[in-house]
Amino acid sequence: MVFKLVKDDAAGAGSESDQVYYINESVGIATGMLITAIHLAGLVTLTHTPSPMKFLARILNRHDHERPFLLLPVGYPADDCVVPKITRKPLEEIMVVDRGEGGVLRIE
Repeated sequence: MVFKLVKDDAAGAGSESDQVYYINESVGIATGMLITAIHLAGLVTLTHTPSPMKFLARILNRHDHERPFLLLPVGYPADDCVVPKITRKPLEEIMVVDRGEGGVLRIE
């Protein structure tokens, strides 16, 4: 279970510096790194965001300033597990280069 802190618990109660900036962005990036580490360790995971998620904080006895962000079940893949082969589209299919007026490069 991944939780996010909506205030800095290390700053102390009532502190002026207890605000946390870019919460979702920071937790999202950290979670992406965790998922990569899980896969590199030979394990598998998938993301799950139950709705609503507040019940998780209650049943796991988390503090009021800790909110559920994402559920990551982790385990070993089944021996007969099949993963689809996914290929990326060529860059030319997804990028439009418009040099516009004055030859300024604009990428959409």
